[in-house]
Amino acid sequence: MRPSPIFLGILAVTVLGGVLAAFGDATTLSGQKYDPLLVTGVVLLVAGGWVASLTLHEFGHAIVAFRGGDHSVAHKGYLSMDVRKYTDPALSIILPLVFLIIGGIPLPGGAVWIEHGRLRSRGVQSWVSLAGPLSNLAVGVALTLVVALVPMSAGLVIGLSFLALLQIVTFLLNILPIPGLDGWGAIEPYLSPGAREFGAKARPWAPLVLFGVLFLVDEASRLLWRASFAIFDAVGGYTLAAQYGQVAFMFWK
Repeated sequence: MRPSPIFLGILAVTVLGGVLAAFGDATTLSGQKYDPLLVTGVVLLVAGGWVASLTLHEFGHAIVAFRGGDHSVAHKGYLSMDVRKYTDPALSIILPLVFLIIGGIPLPGGAVWIEHGRLRSRGVQSWVSLAGPLSNLAVGVALTLVVALVPMSAGLVIGLSFLALLQIVTFLLNILPIPGLDGWGAIEPYLSPGAREFGAKARPWAPLVLFGVLFLVDEASRLLWRASFAIFDAVGGYTLAAQYGQVAFMFWK
């Protein structure tokens, strides 16, 4: 289960972004001016870190499925942490990145195909679904602790804080009990055959409806961000830093 060169390359981009953000001038944000070095660093740090977390999300699904009885995930390459293995790169990586940059909302990206008949129990099926969003929550908490405990420059603080907040947003979105999202997958083994059939039919379009609502209905988007900030605050997140990080990441607005 050695990380793929692609994953290591993504981490390298993330680290480069962190270095640039560390040397950028974050004080310019309060005056609505943008230091190019800071903005470039935050964009690379957040975008690279989010793609890396997406890989960890899908790896979480795969490793729990493997230990739960579905060894086919190893043959499919899901344990290699190669983001290319998680469905189509354009739909799974590029499109979510575009939505992230445009709207600041991290769409769920890739997916791993689990052979549920190989899993040992309904409980294992639920944990396979929950493993992905829980990995995002773990990354968000870990980044928050790093910001709180490790001395660093203001540019790095705002970049890592916004990246941590995005992990919380991704966690909340994915645990919604909506067909096509991990929250539905967690409860699906316990639903009636009719409900599971409905979920199978709704799976292709239900997430698109959700994200359409989030982009078009301001109150729905505000509710998502309020809930995300509440969890972010509860785990010790630096709210103002995350807001400045969002400003730098979405500098074009």
